[in-house]
Amino acid sequence: MLQFRAKKEAVQATRRQFLIGTAATAAGLAVGYRLIAAGPAAAQAAPVAAQANPFQTYVEITPENRIVIHSSQFEMGQGSYFGIATLVMEELDGDWAQVDVIGGSGNTALFGNLAWGGAFQGTGGSTSMTSSWERYRKAGAAARAMLVAAAAKEWNAPADEVTVASGVVAHGSNKRATFGELAQAAAGMPVPEDVPLKPRDKWTQIGSDTLKRYDSAGKTNGTQPYTIDLKMDGLLTAVMIHPPKFGAEVASFDAAKAKALDGVVDVIQTPRGIAVVGENMWAAMKGRDLVTVEWNEANAEQRGTAEIMAEYNKLADGPAKATARNDGDAAAAMASADKVVEGHYEFPYLVHASIEPLNAVARIGEDGTVEVWGGHQMPDIYQAAAAQVAGTTPDKVKLHVMKTGGSFGRRAVADADLIVESVAVAKALGPGKPVKVQWTRENDMRGGRYRPAYVHAIKAGLDKDGNIVAMHDHIVGQSIMAGSPMEAMIENGVDATSVEGASNLPYAVPNLKIDLTTTDVKIPVLWWRSVGSTHTAYVMETFVDELAAASNRDPVEFRLSMLEKHPRHAAVLRLAAEKADWEKPLPEGRFRGVALHESFHTYVAEVVEITFKGGTDFTVDRVVCAVDCGTAINPDQIRAQMEGGIGFGLGAILQEELTLTGGVVDQENYDTYTPLRIDQMPKVEVHIVPSDEPPTGVGEPGVPPIGPAVANALRAATGKTIRKLPIVKNLSA
Repeated sequence: MLQFRAKKEAVQATRRQFLIGTAATAAGLAVGYRLIAAGPAAAQAAPVAAQANPFQTYVEITPENRIVIHSSQFEMGQGSYFGIATLVMEELDGDWAQVDVIGGSGNTALFGNLAWGGAFQGTGGSTSMTSSWERYRKAGAAARAMLVAAAAKEWNAPADEVTVASGVVAHGSNKRATFGELAQAAAGMPVPEDVPLKPRDKWTQIGSDTLKRYDSAGKTNGTQPYTIDLKMDGLLTAVMIHPPKFGAEVASFDAAKAKALDGVVDVIQTPRGIAVVGENMWAAMKGRDLVTVEWNEANAEQRGTAEIMAEYNKLADGPAKATARNDGDAAAAMASADKVVEGHYEFPYLVHASIEPLNAVARIGEDGTVEVWGGHQMPDIYQAAAAQVAGTTPDKVKLHVMKTGGSFGRRAVADADLIVESVAVAKALGPGKPVKVQWTRENDMRGGRYRPAYVHAIKAGLDKDGNIVAMHDHIVGQSIMAGSPMEAMIENGVDATSVEGASNLPYAVPNLKIDLTTTDVKIPVLWWRSVGSTHTAYVMETFVDELAAASNRDPVEFRLSMLEKHPRHAAVLRLAAEKADWEKPLPEGRFRGVALHESFHTYVAEVVEITFKGGTDFTVDRVVCAVDCGTAINPDQIRAQMEGGIGFGLGAILQEELTLTGGVVDQENYDTYTPLRIDQMPKVEVHIVPSDEPPTGVGEPGVPPIGPAVANALRAATGKTIRKLPIVKNLSA
C-alpha cells in the first residue's frame, strides 16, 4: 500500500491478483496493493473501504520527504520492520535516512497475514517475510512508478529517461526533485496495474551483506520508546493482583487501607483480578500490598508439577487418545526388529520471560472512542476484545501498535488478557483518564501462559544392519488451541502444535506412528518460541543420535542415509558438519553433538562443541549453525536471529524450569527462573544456504536444534542420553 498525501476522495477497484485501492487526505493520494492469497473467500473479497477503521496504507510519501511504511507485522525485536522496509526500499530506491516504520492495524483487508489465508492480522509462526514478500515489493514499485510519472509530466521528459536513486528523482543533469517535492503531483498519476519488480540480478538491498538495521541506534542509546516508557497528561498506573492459583476467582476484597494511602486513586475489580490504580507505579505497588483478597478456589488447579508429571508418565504408557501420523505398521515391525531402544522424556513448563514485562495503556474518550497502546501481536482479536469490554463496536477502537521488548509468543493471546485488564480499568475510571496497566516481573512469571509441559514415551526398532525399521512416539501434554478461537483447527483430536516436529519427521522410517494424548490441566498455556518443536526436536534428534550409536554409525552419516527425499535438510546438515570440521578429532575433554530440524519451513542444522570436565561441570563453547530460509532478505539479521534463538533455546534446555507446588507457581523473578546469562553464551557461527526459493522465517527456527545438539555432545562425553530437562538439574540424576 502506498500513499501520496493529496485531496480527500477515494477510488477502489478489485482485480484478479491484487486488491488495488486509492484514497486521499488533505495533502496526497493513497494507493493500495494487497496480494490476495488462497484463503477464506471473505478475506479475499473484503473491500478496503468496508473495513472498520479509516483507510490505511503500506507506503506513505509525505510532503516532508519522509517514507512512512505501515507494517502489517508486529516488531518485538525480531526485525520484521527492517525486513519489510528492505522489501519496499529495494523497489522504491529511497534513502534509508527517510524511513520510518510504524505498526498498522484495524484493516484486515490490508494487513491480514497472507501466510494464514489473510483472514486476520497477526504476527507469529515466523511468517512475517512470507506474508510480506510480494505485497510490500509491489507497493514500493508502484510508488516509484508514480513518482517517475509525475516527474516525467512536470519536466516534459520520457519516463524511461527519468532515474531514481537514494530518494532523488532526476532527468539529465539539471532536473532533480525529492520524493516529498513530487508527492502532490504523483497524486494525479494513474495507479499502475501491473508494475514490474526488479529481477534478482538488479537487487541492491535484498540479500545485501552490508545492510544493517535502520533502527539499531534507538535500541542502543535508549531513545526507542516502548509501552513501558509512555507518558501523557494525566496518565495513571495500575498494578494487578492475580489469583495465586489458576482457575480461582475473587470472592471478596478489602481495599480500605489501600485507598487511604496517598497517591492511590482507586482499587478496581477486573475480569482477571484486582487492579490497584495509583498516580505512579510506586504508589500503586504500595497500595497493592495493603489490599486483602479472599479467593474462591473451588475450580482452581490444586496439583503441583510433581503430581502432573506423574500422571503424564502413566498416560504415556497407556493407550493414546489420538493419532497424528501412522505410516505402515509400527507395532508389527517393532516386534520383528533385531534391537529395540526406548525411553521416556520429560519437559517442564517454561516462561516467556521477556525483558519488558507485559503492559498496555488504555484511554476512553468523552465520545466513547477507545484507544489502546501496546504490543498488539494479534490486533484484530484485541480490537474486538477491547470493544466488548468497553461496550462499543470495533470501529470505535484505535490500536496504537508499539514496539516491544520481546514476546516469544506471549503477546499473542486469544483472550487478550492484558487488553481486557487495561480497558476494564480505563472504563471504571471514566472518560479522559488514561491508565497504564503495568505487570511486575512477578505478575509476568506467575500470571500464566507457559510453554506446556510434555512427556514422550518413544521406542524404535533397528534391523540387523542398524537401519530404523519402526518408531512409535506417544506425546502427552496440554493443547494450546483448546478453549481458544483456534480450537476448530484441532482435527481428529490432534492439536498440530503439540506434535509438529514429530508428525512431519523427515527421516525415512517405513513404519512410523505418532500418537497424542491431550490432558486436562488448568494451567494456562501458550505458544512459546518455536512452539511444538521445542520438545519434539529434542526427542527426535537425541533419540536418532542414540540409535546411531546403537548401530555403530556416525551421527551425521546416519541422518544423511535417511534424507534422500529431503535435499534441503541434507544440505544444511552437510554444511554445518563441513564448517564445524566434523571429521577432525577434538582435543581431550572436548566433544561434539549435532542436531537437524525444520520448523516453519526453515531448515537448520547445528553442531555444538562442549568442554566436559565431569559430573555437571561443562561449558558450551562453540555452535556452528547452517540455515536455509529461502531468499535471504537481510543476511545480517538472519545471523542475529539465529544467534538469539540459540541463546534463548540454550538457556531453556540448560536451566529453565517453571514448577508449581499445591497449584501455586514457585518462581517469581530472574533469581529463581534463570534464562541464559551472558557469560554462558557460546561463540556462534552462522552459515546461510544461498537460495532462490521464497523467503521463510528466522525468528524461531534457530531454537529447536540447540537443545538436542548439546545433549548429543553430552552423550558423546558420558554415554548417557538426558531425557529429563533441564539438563543441569538432571545431568547427574
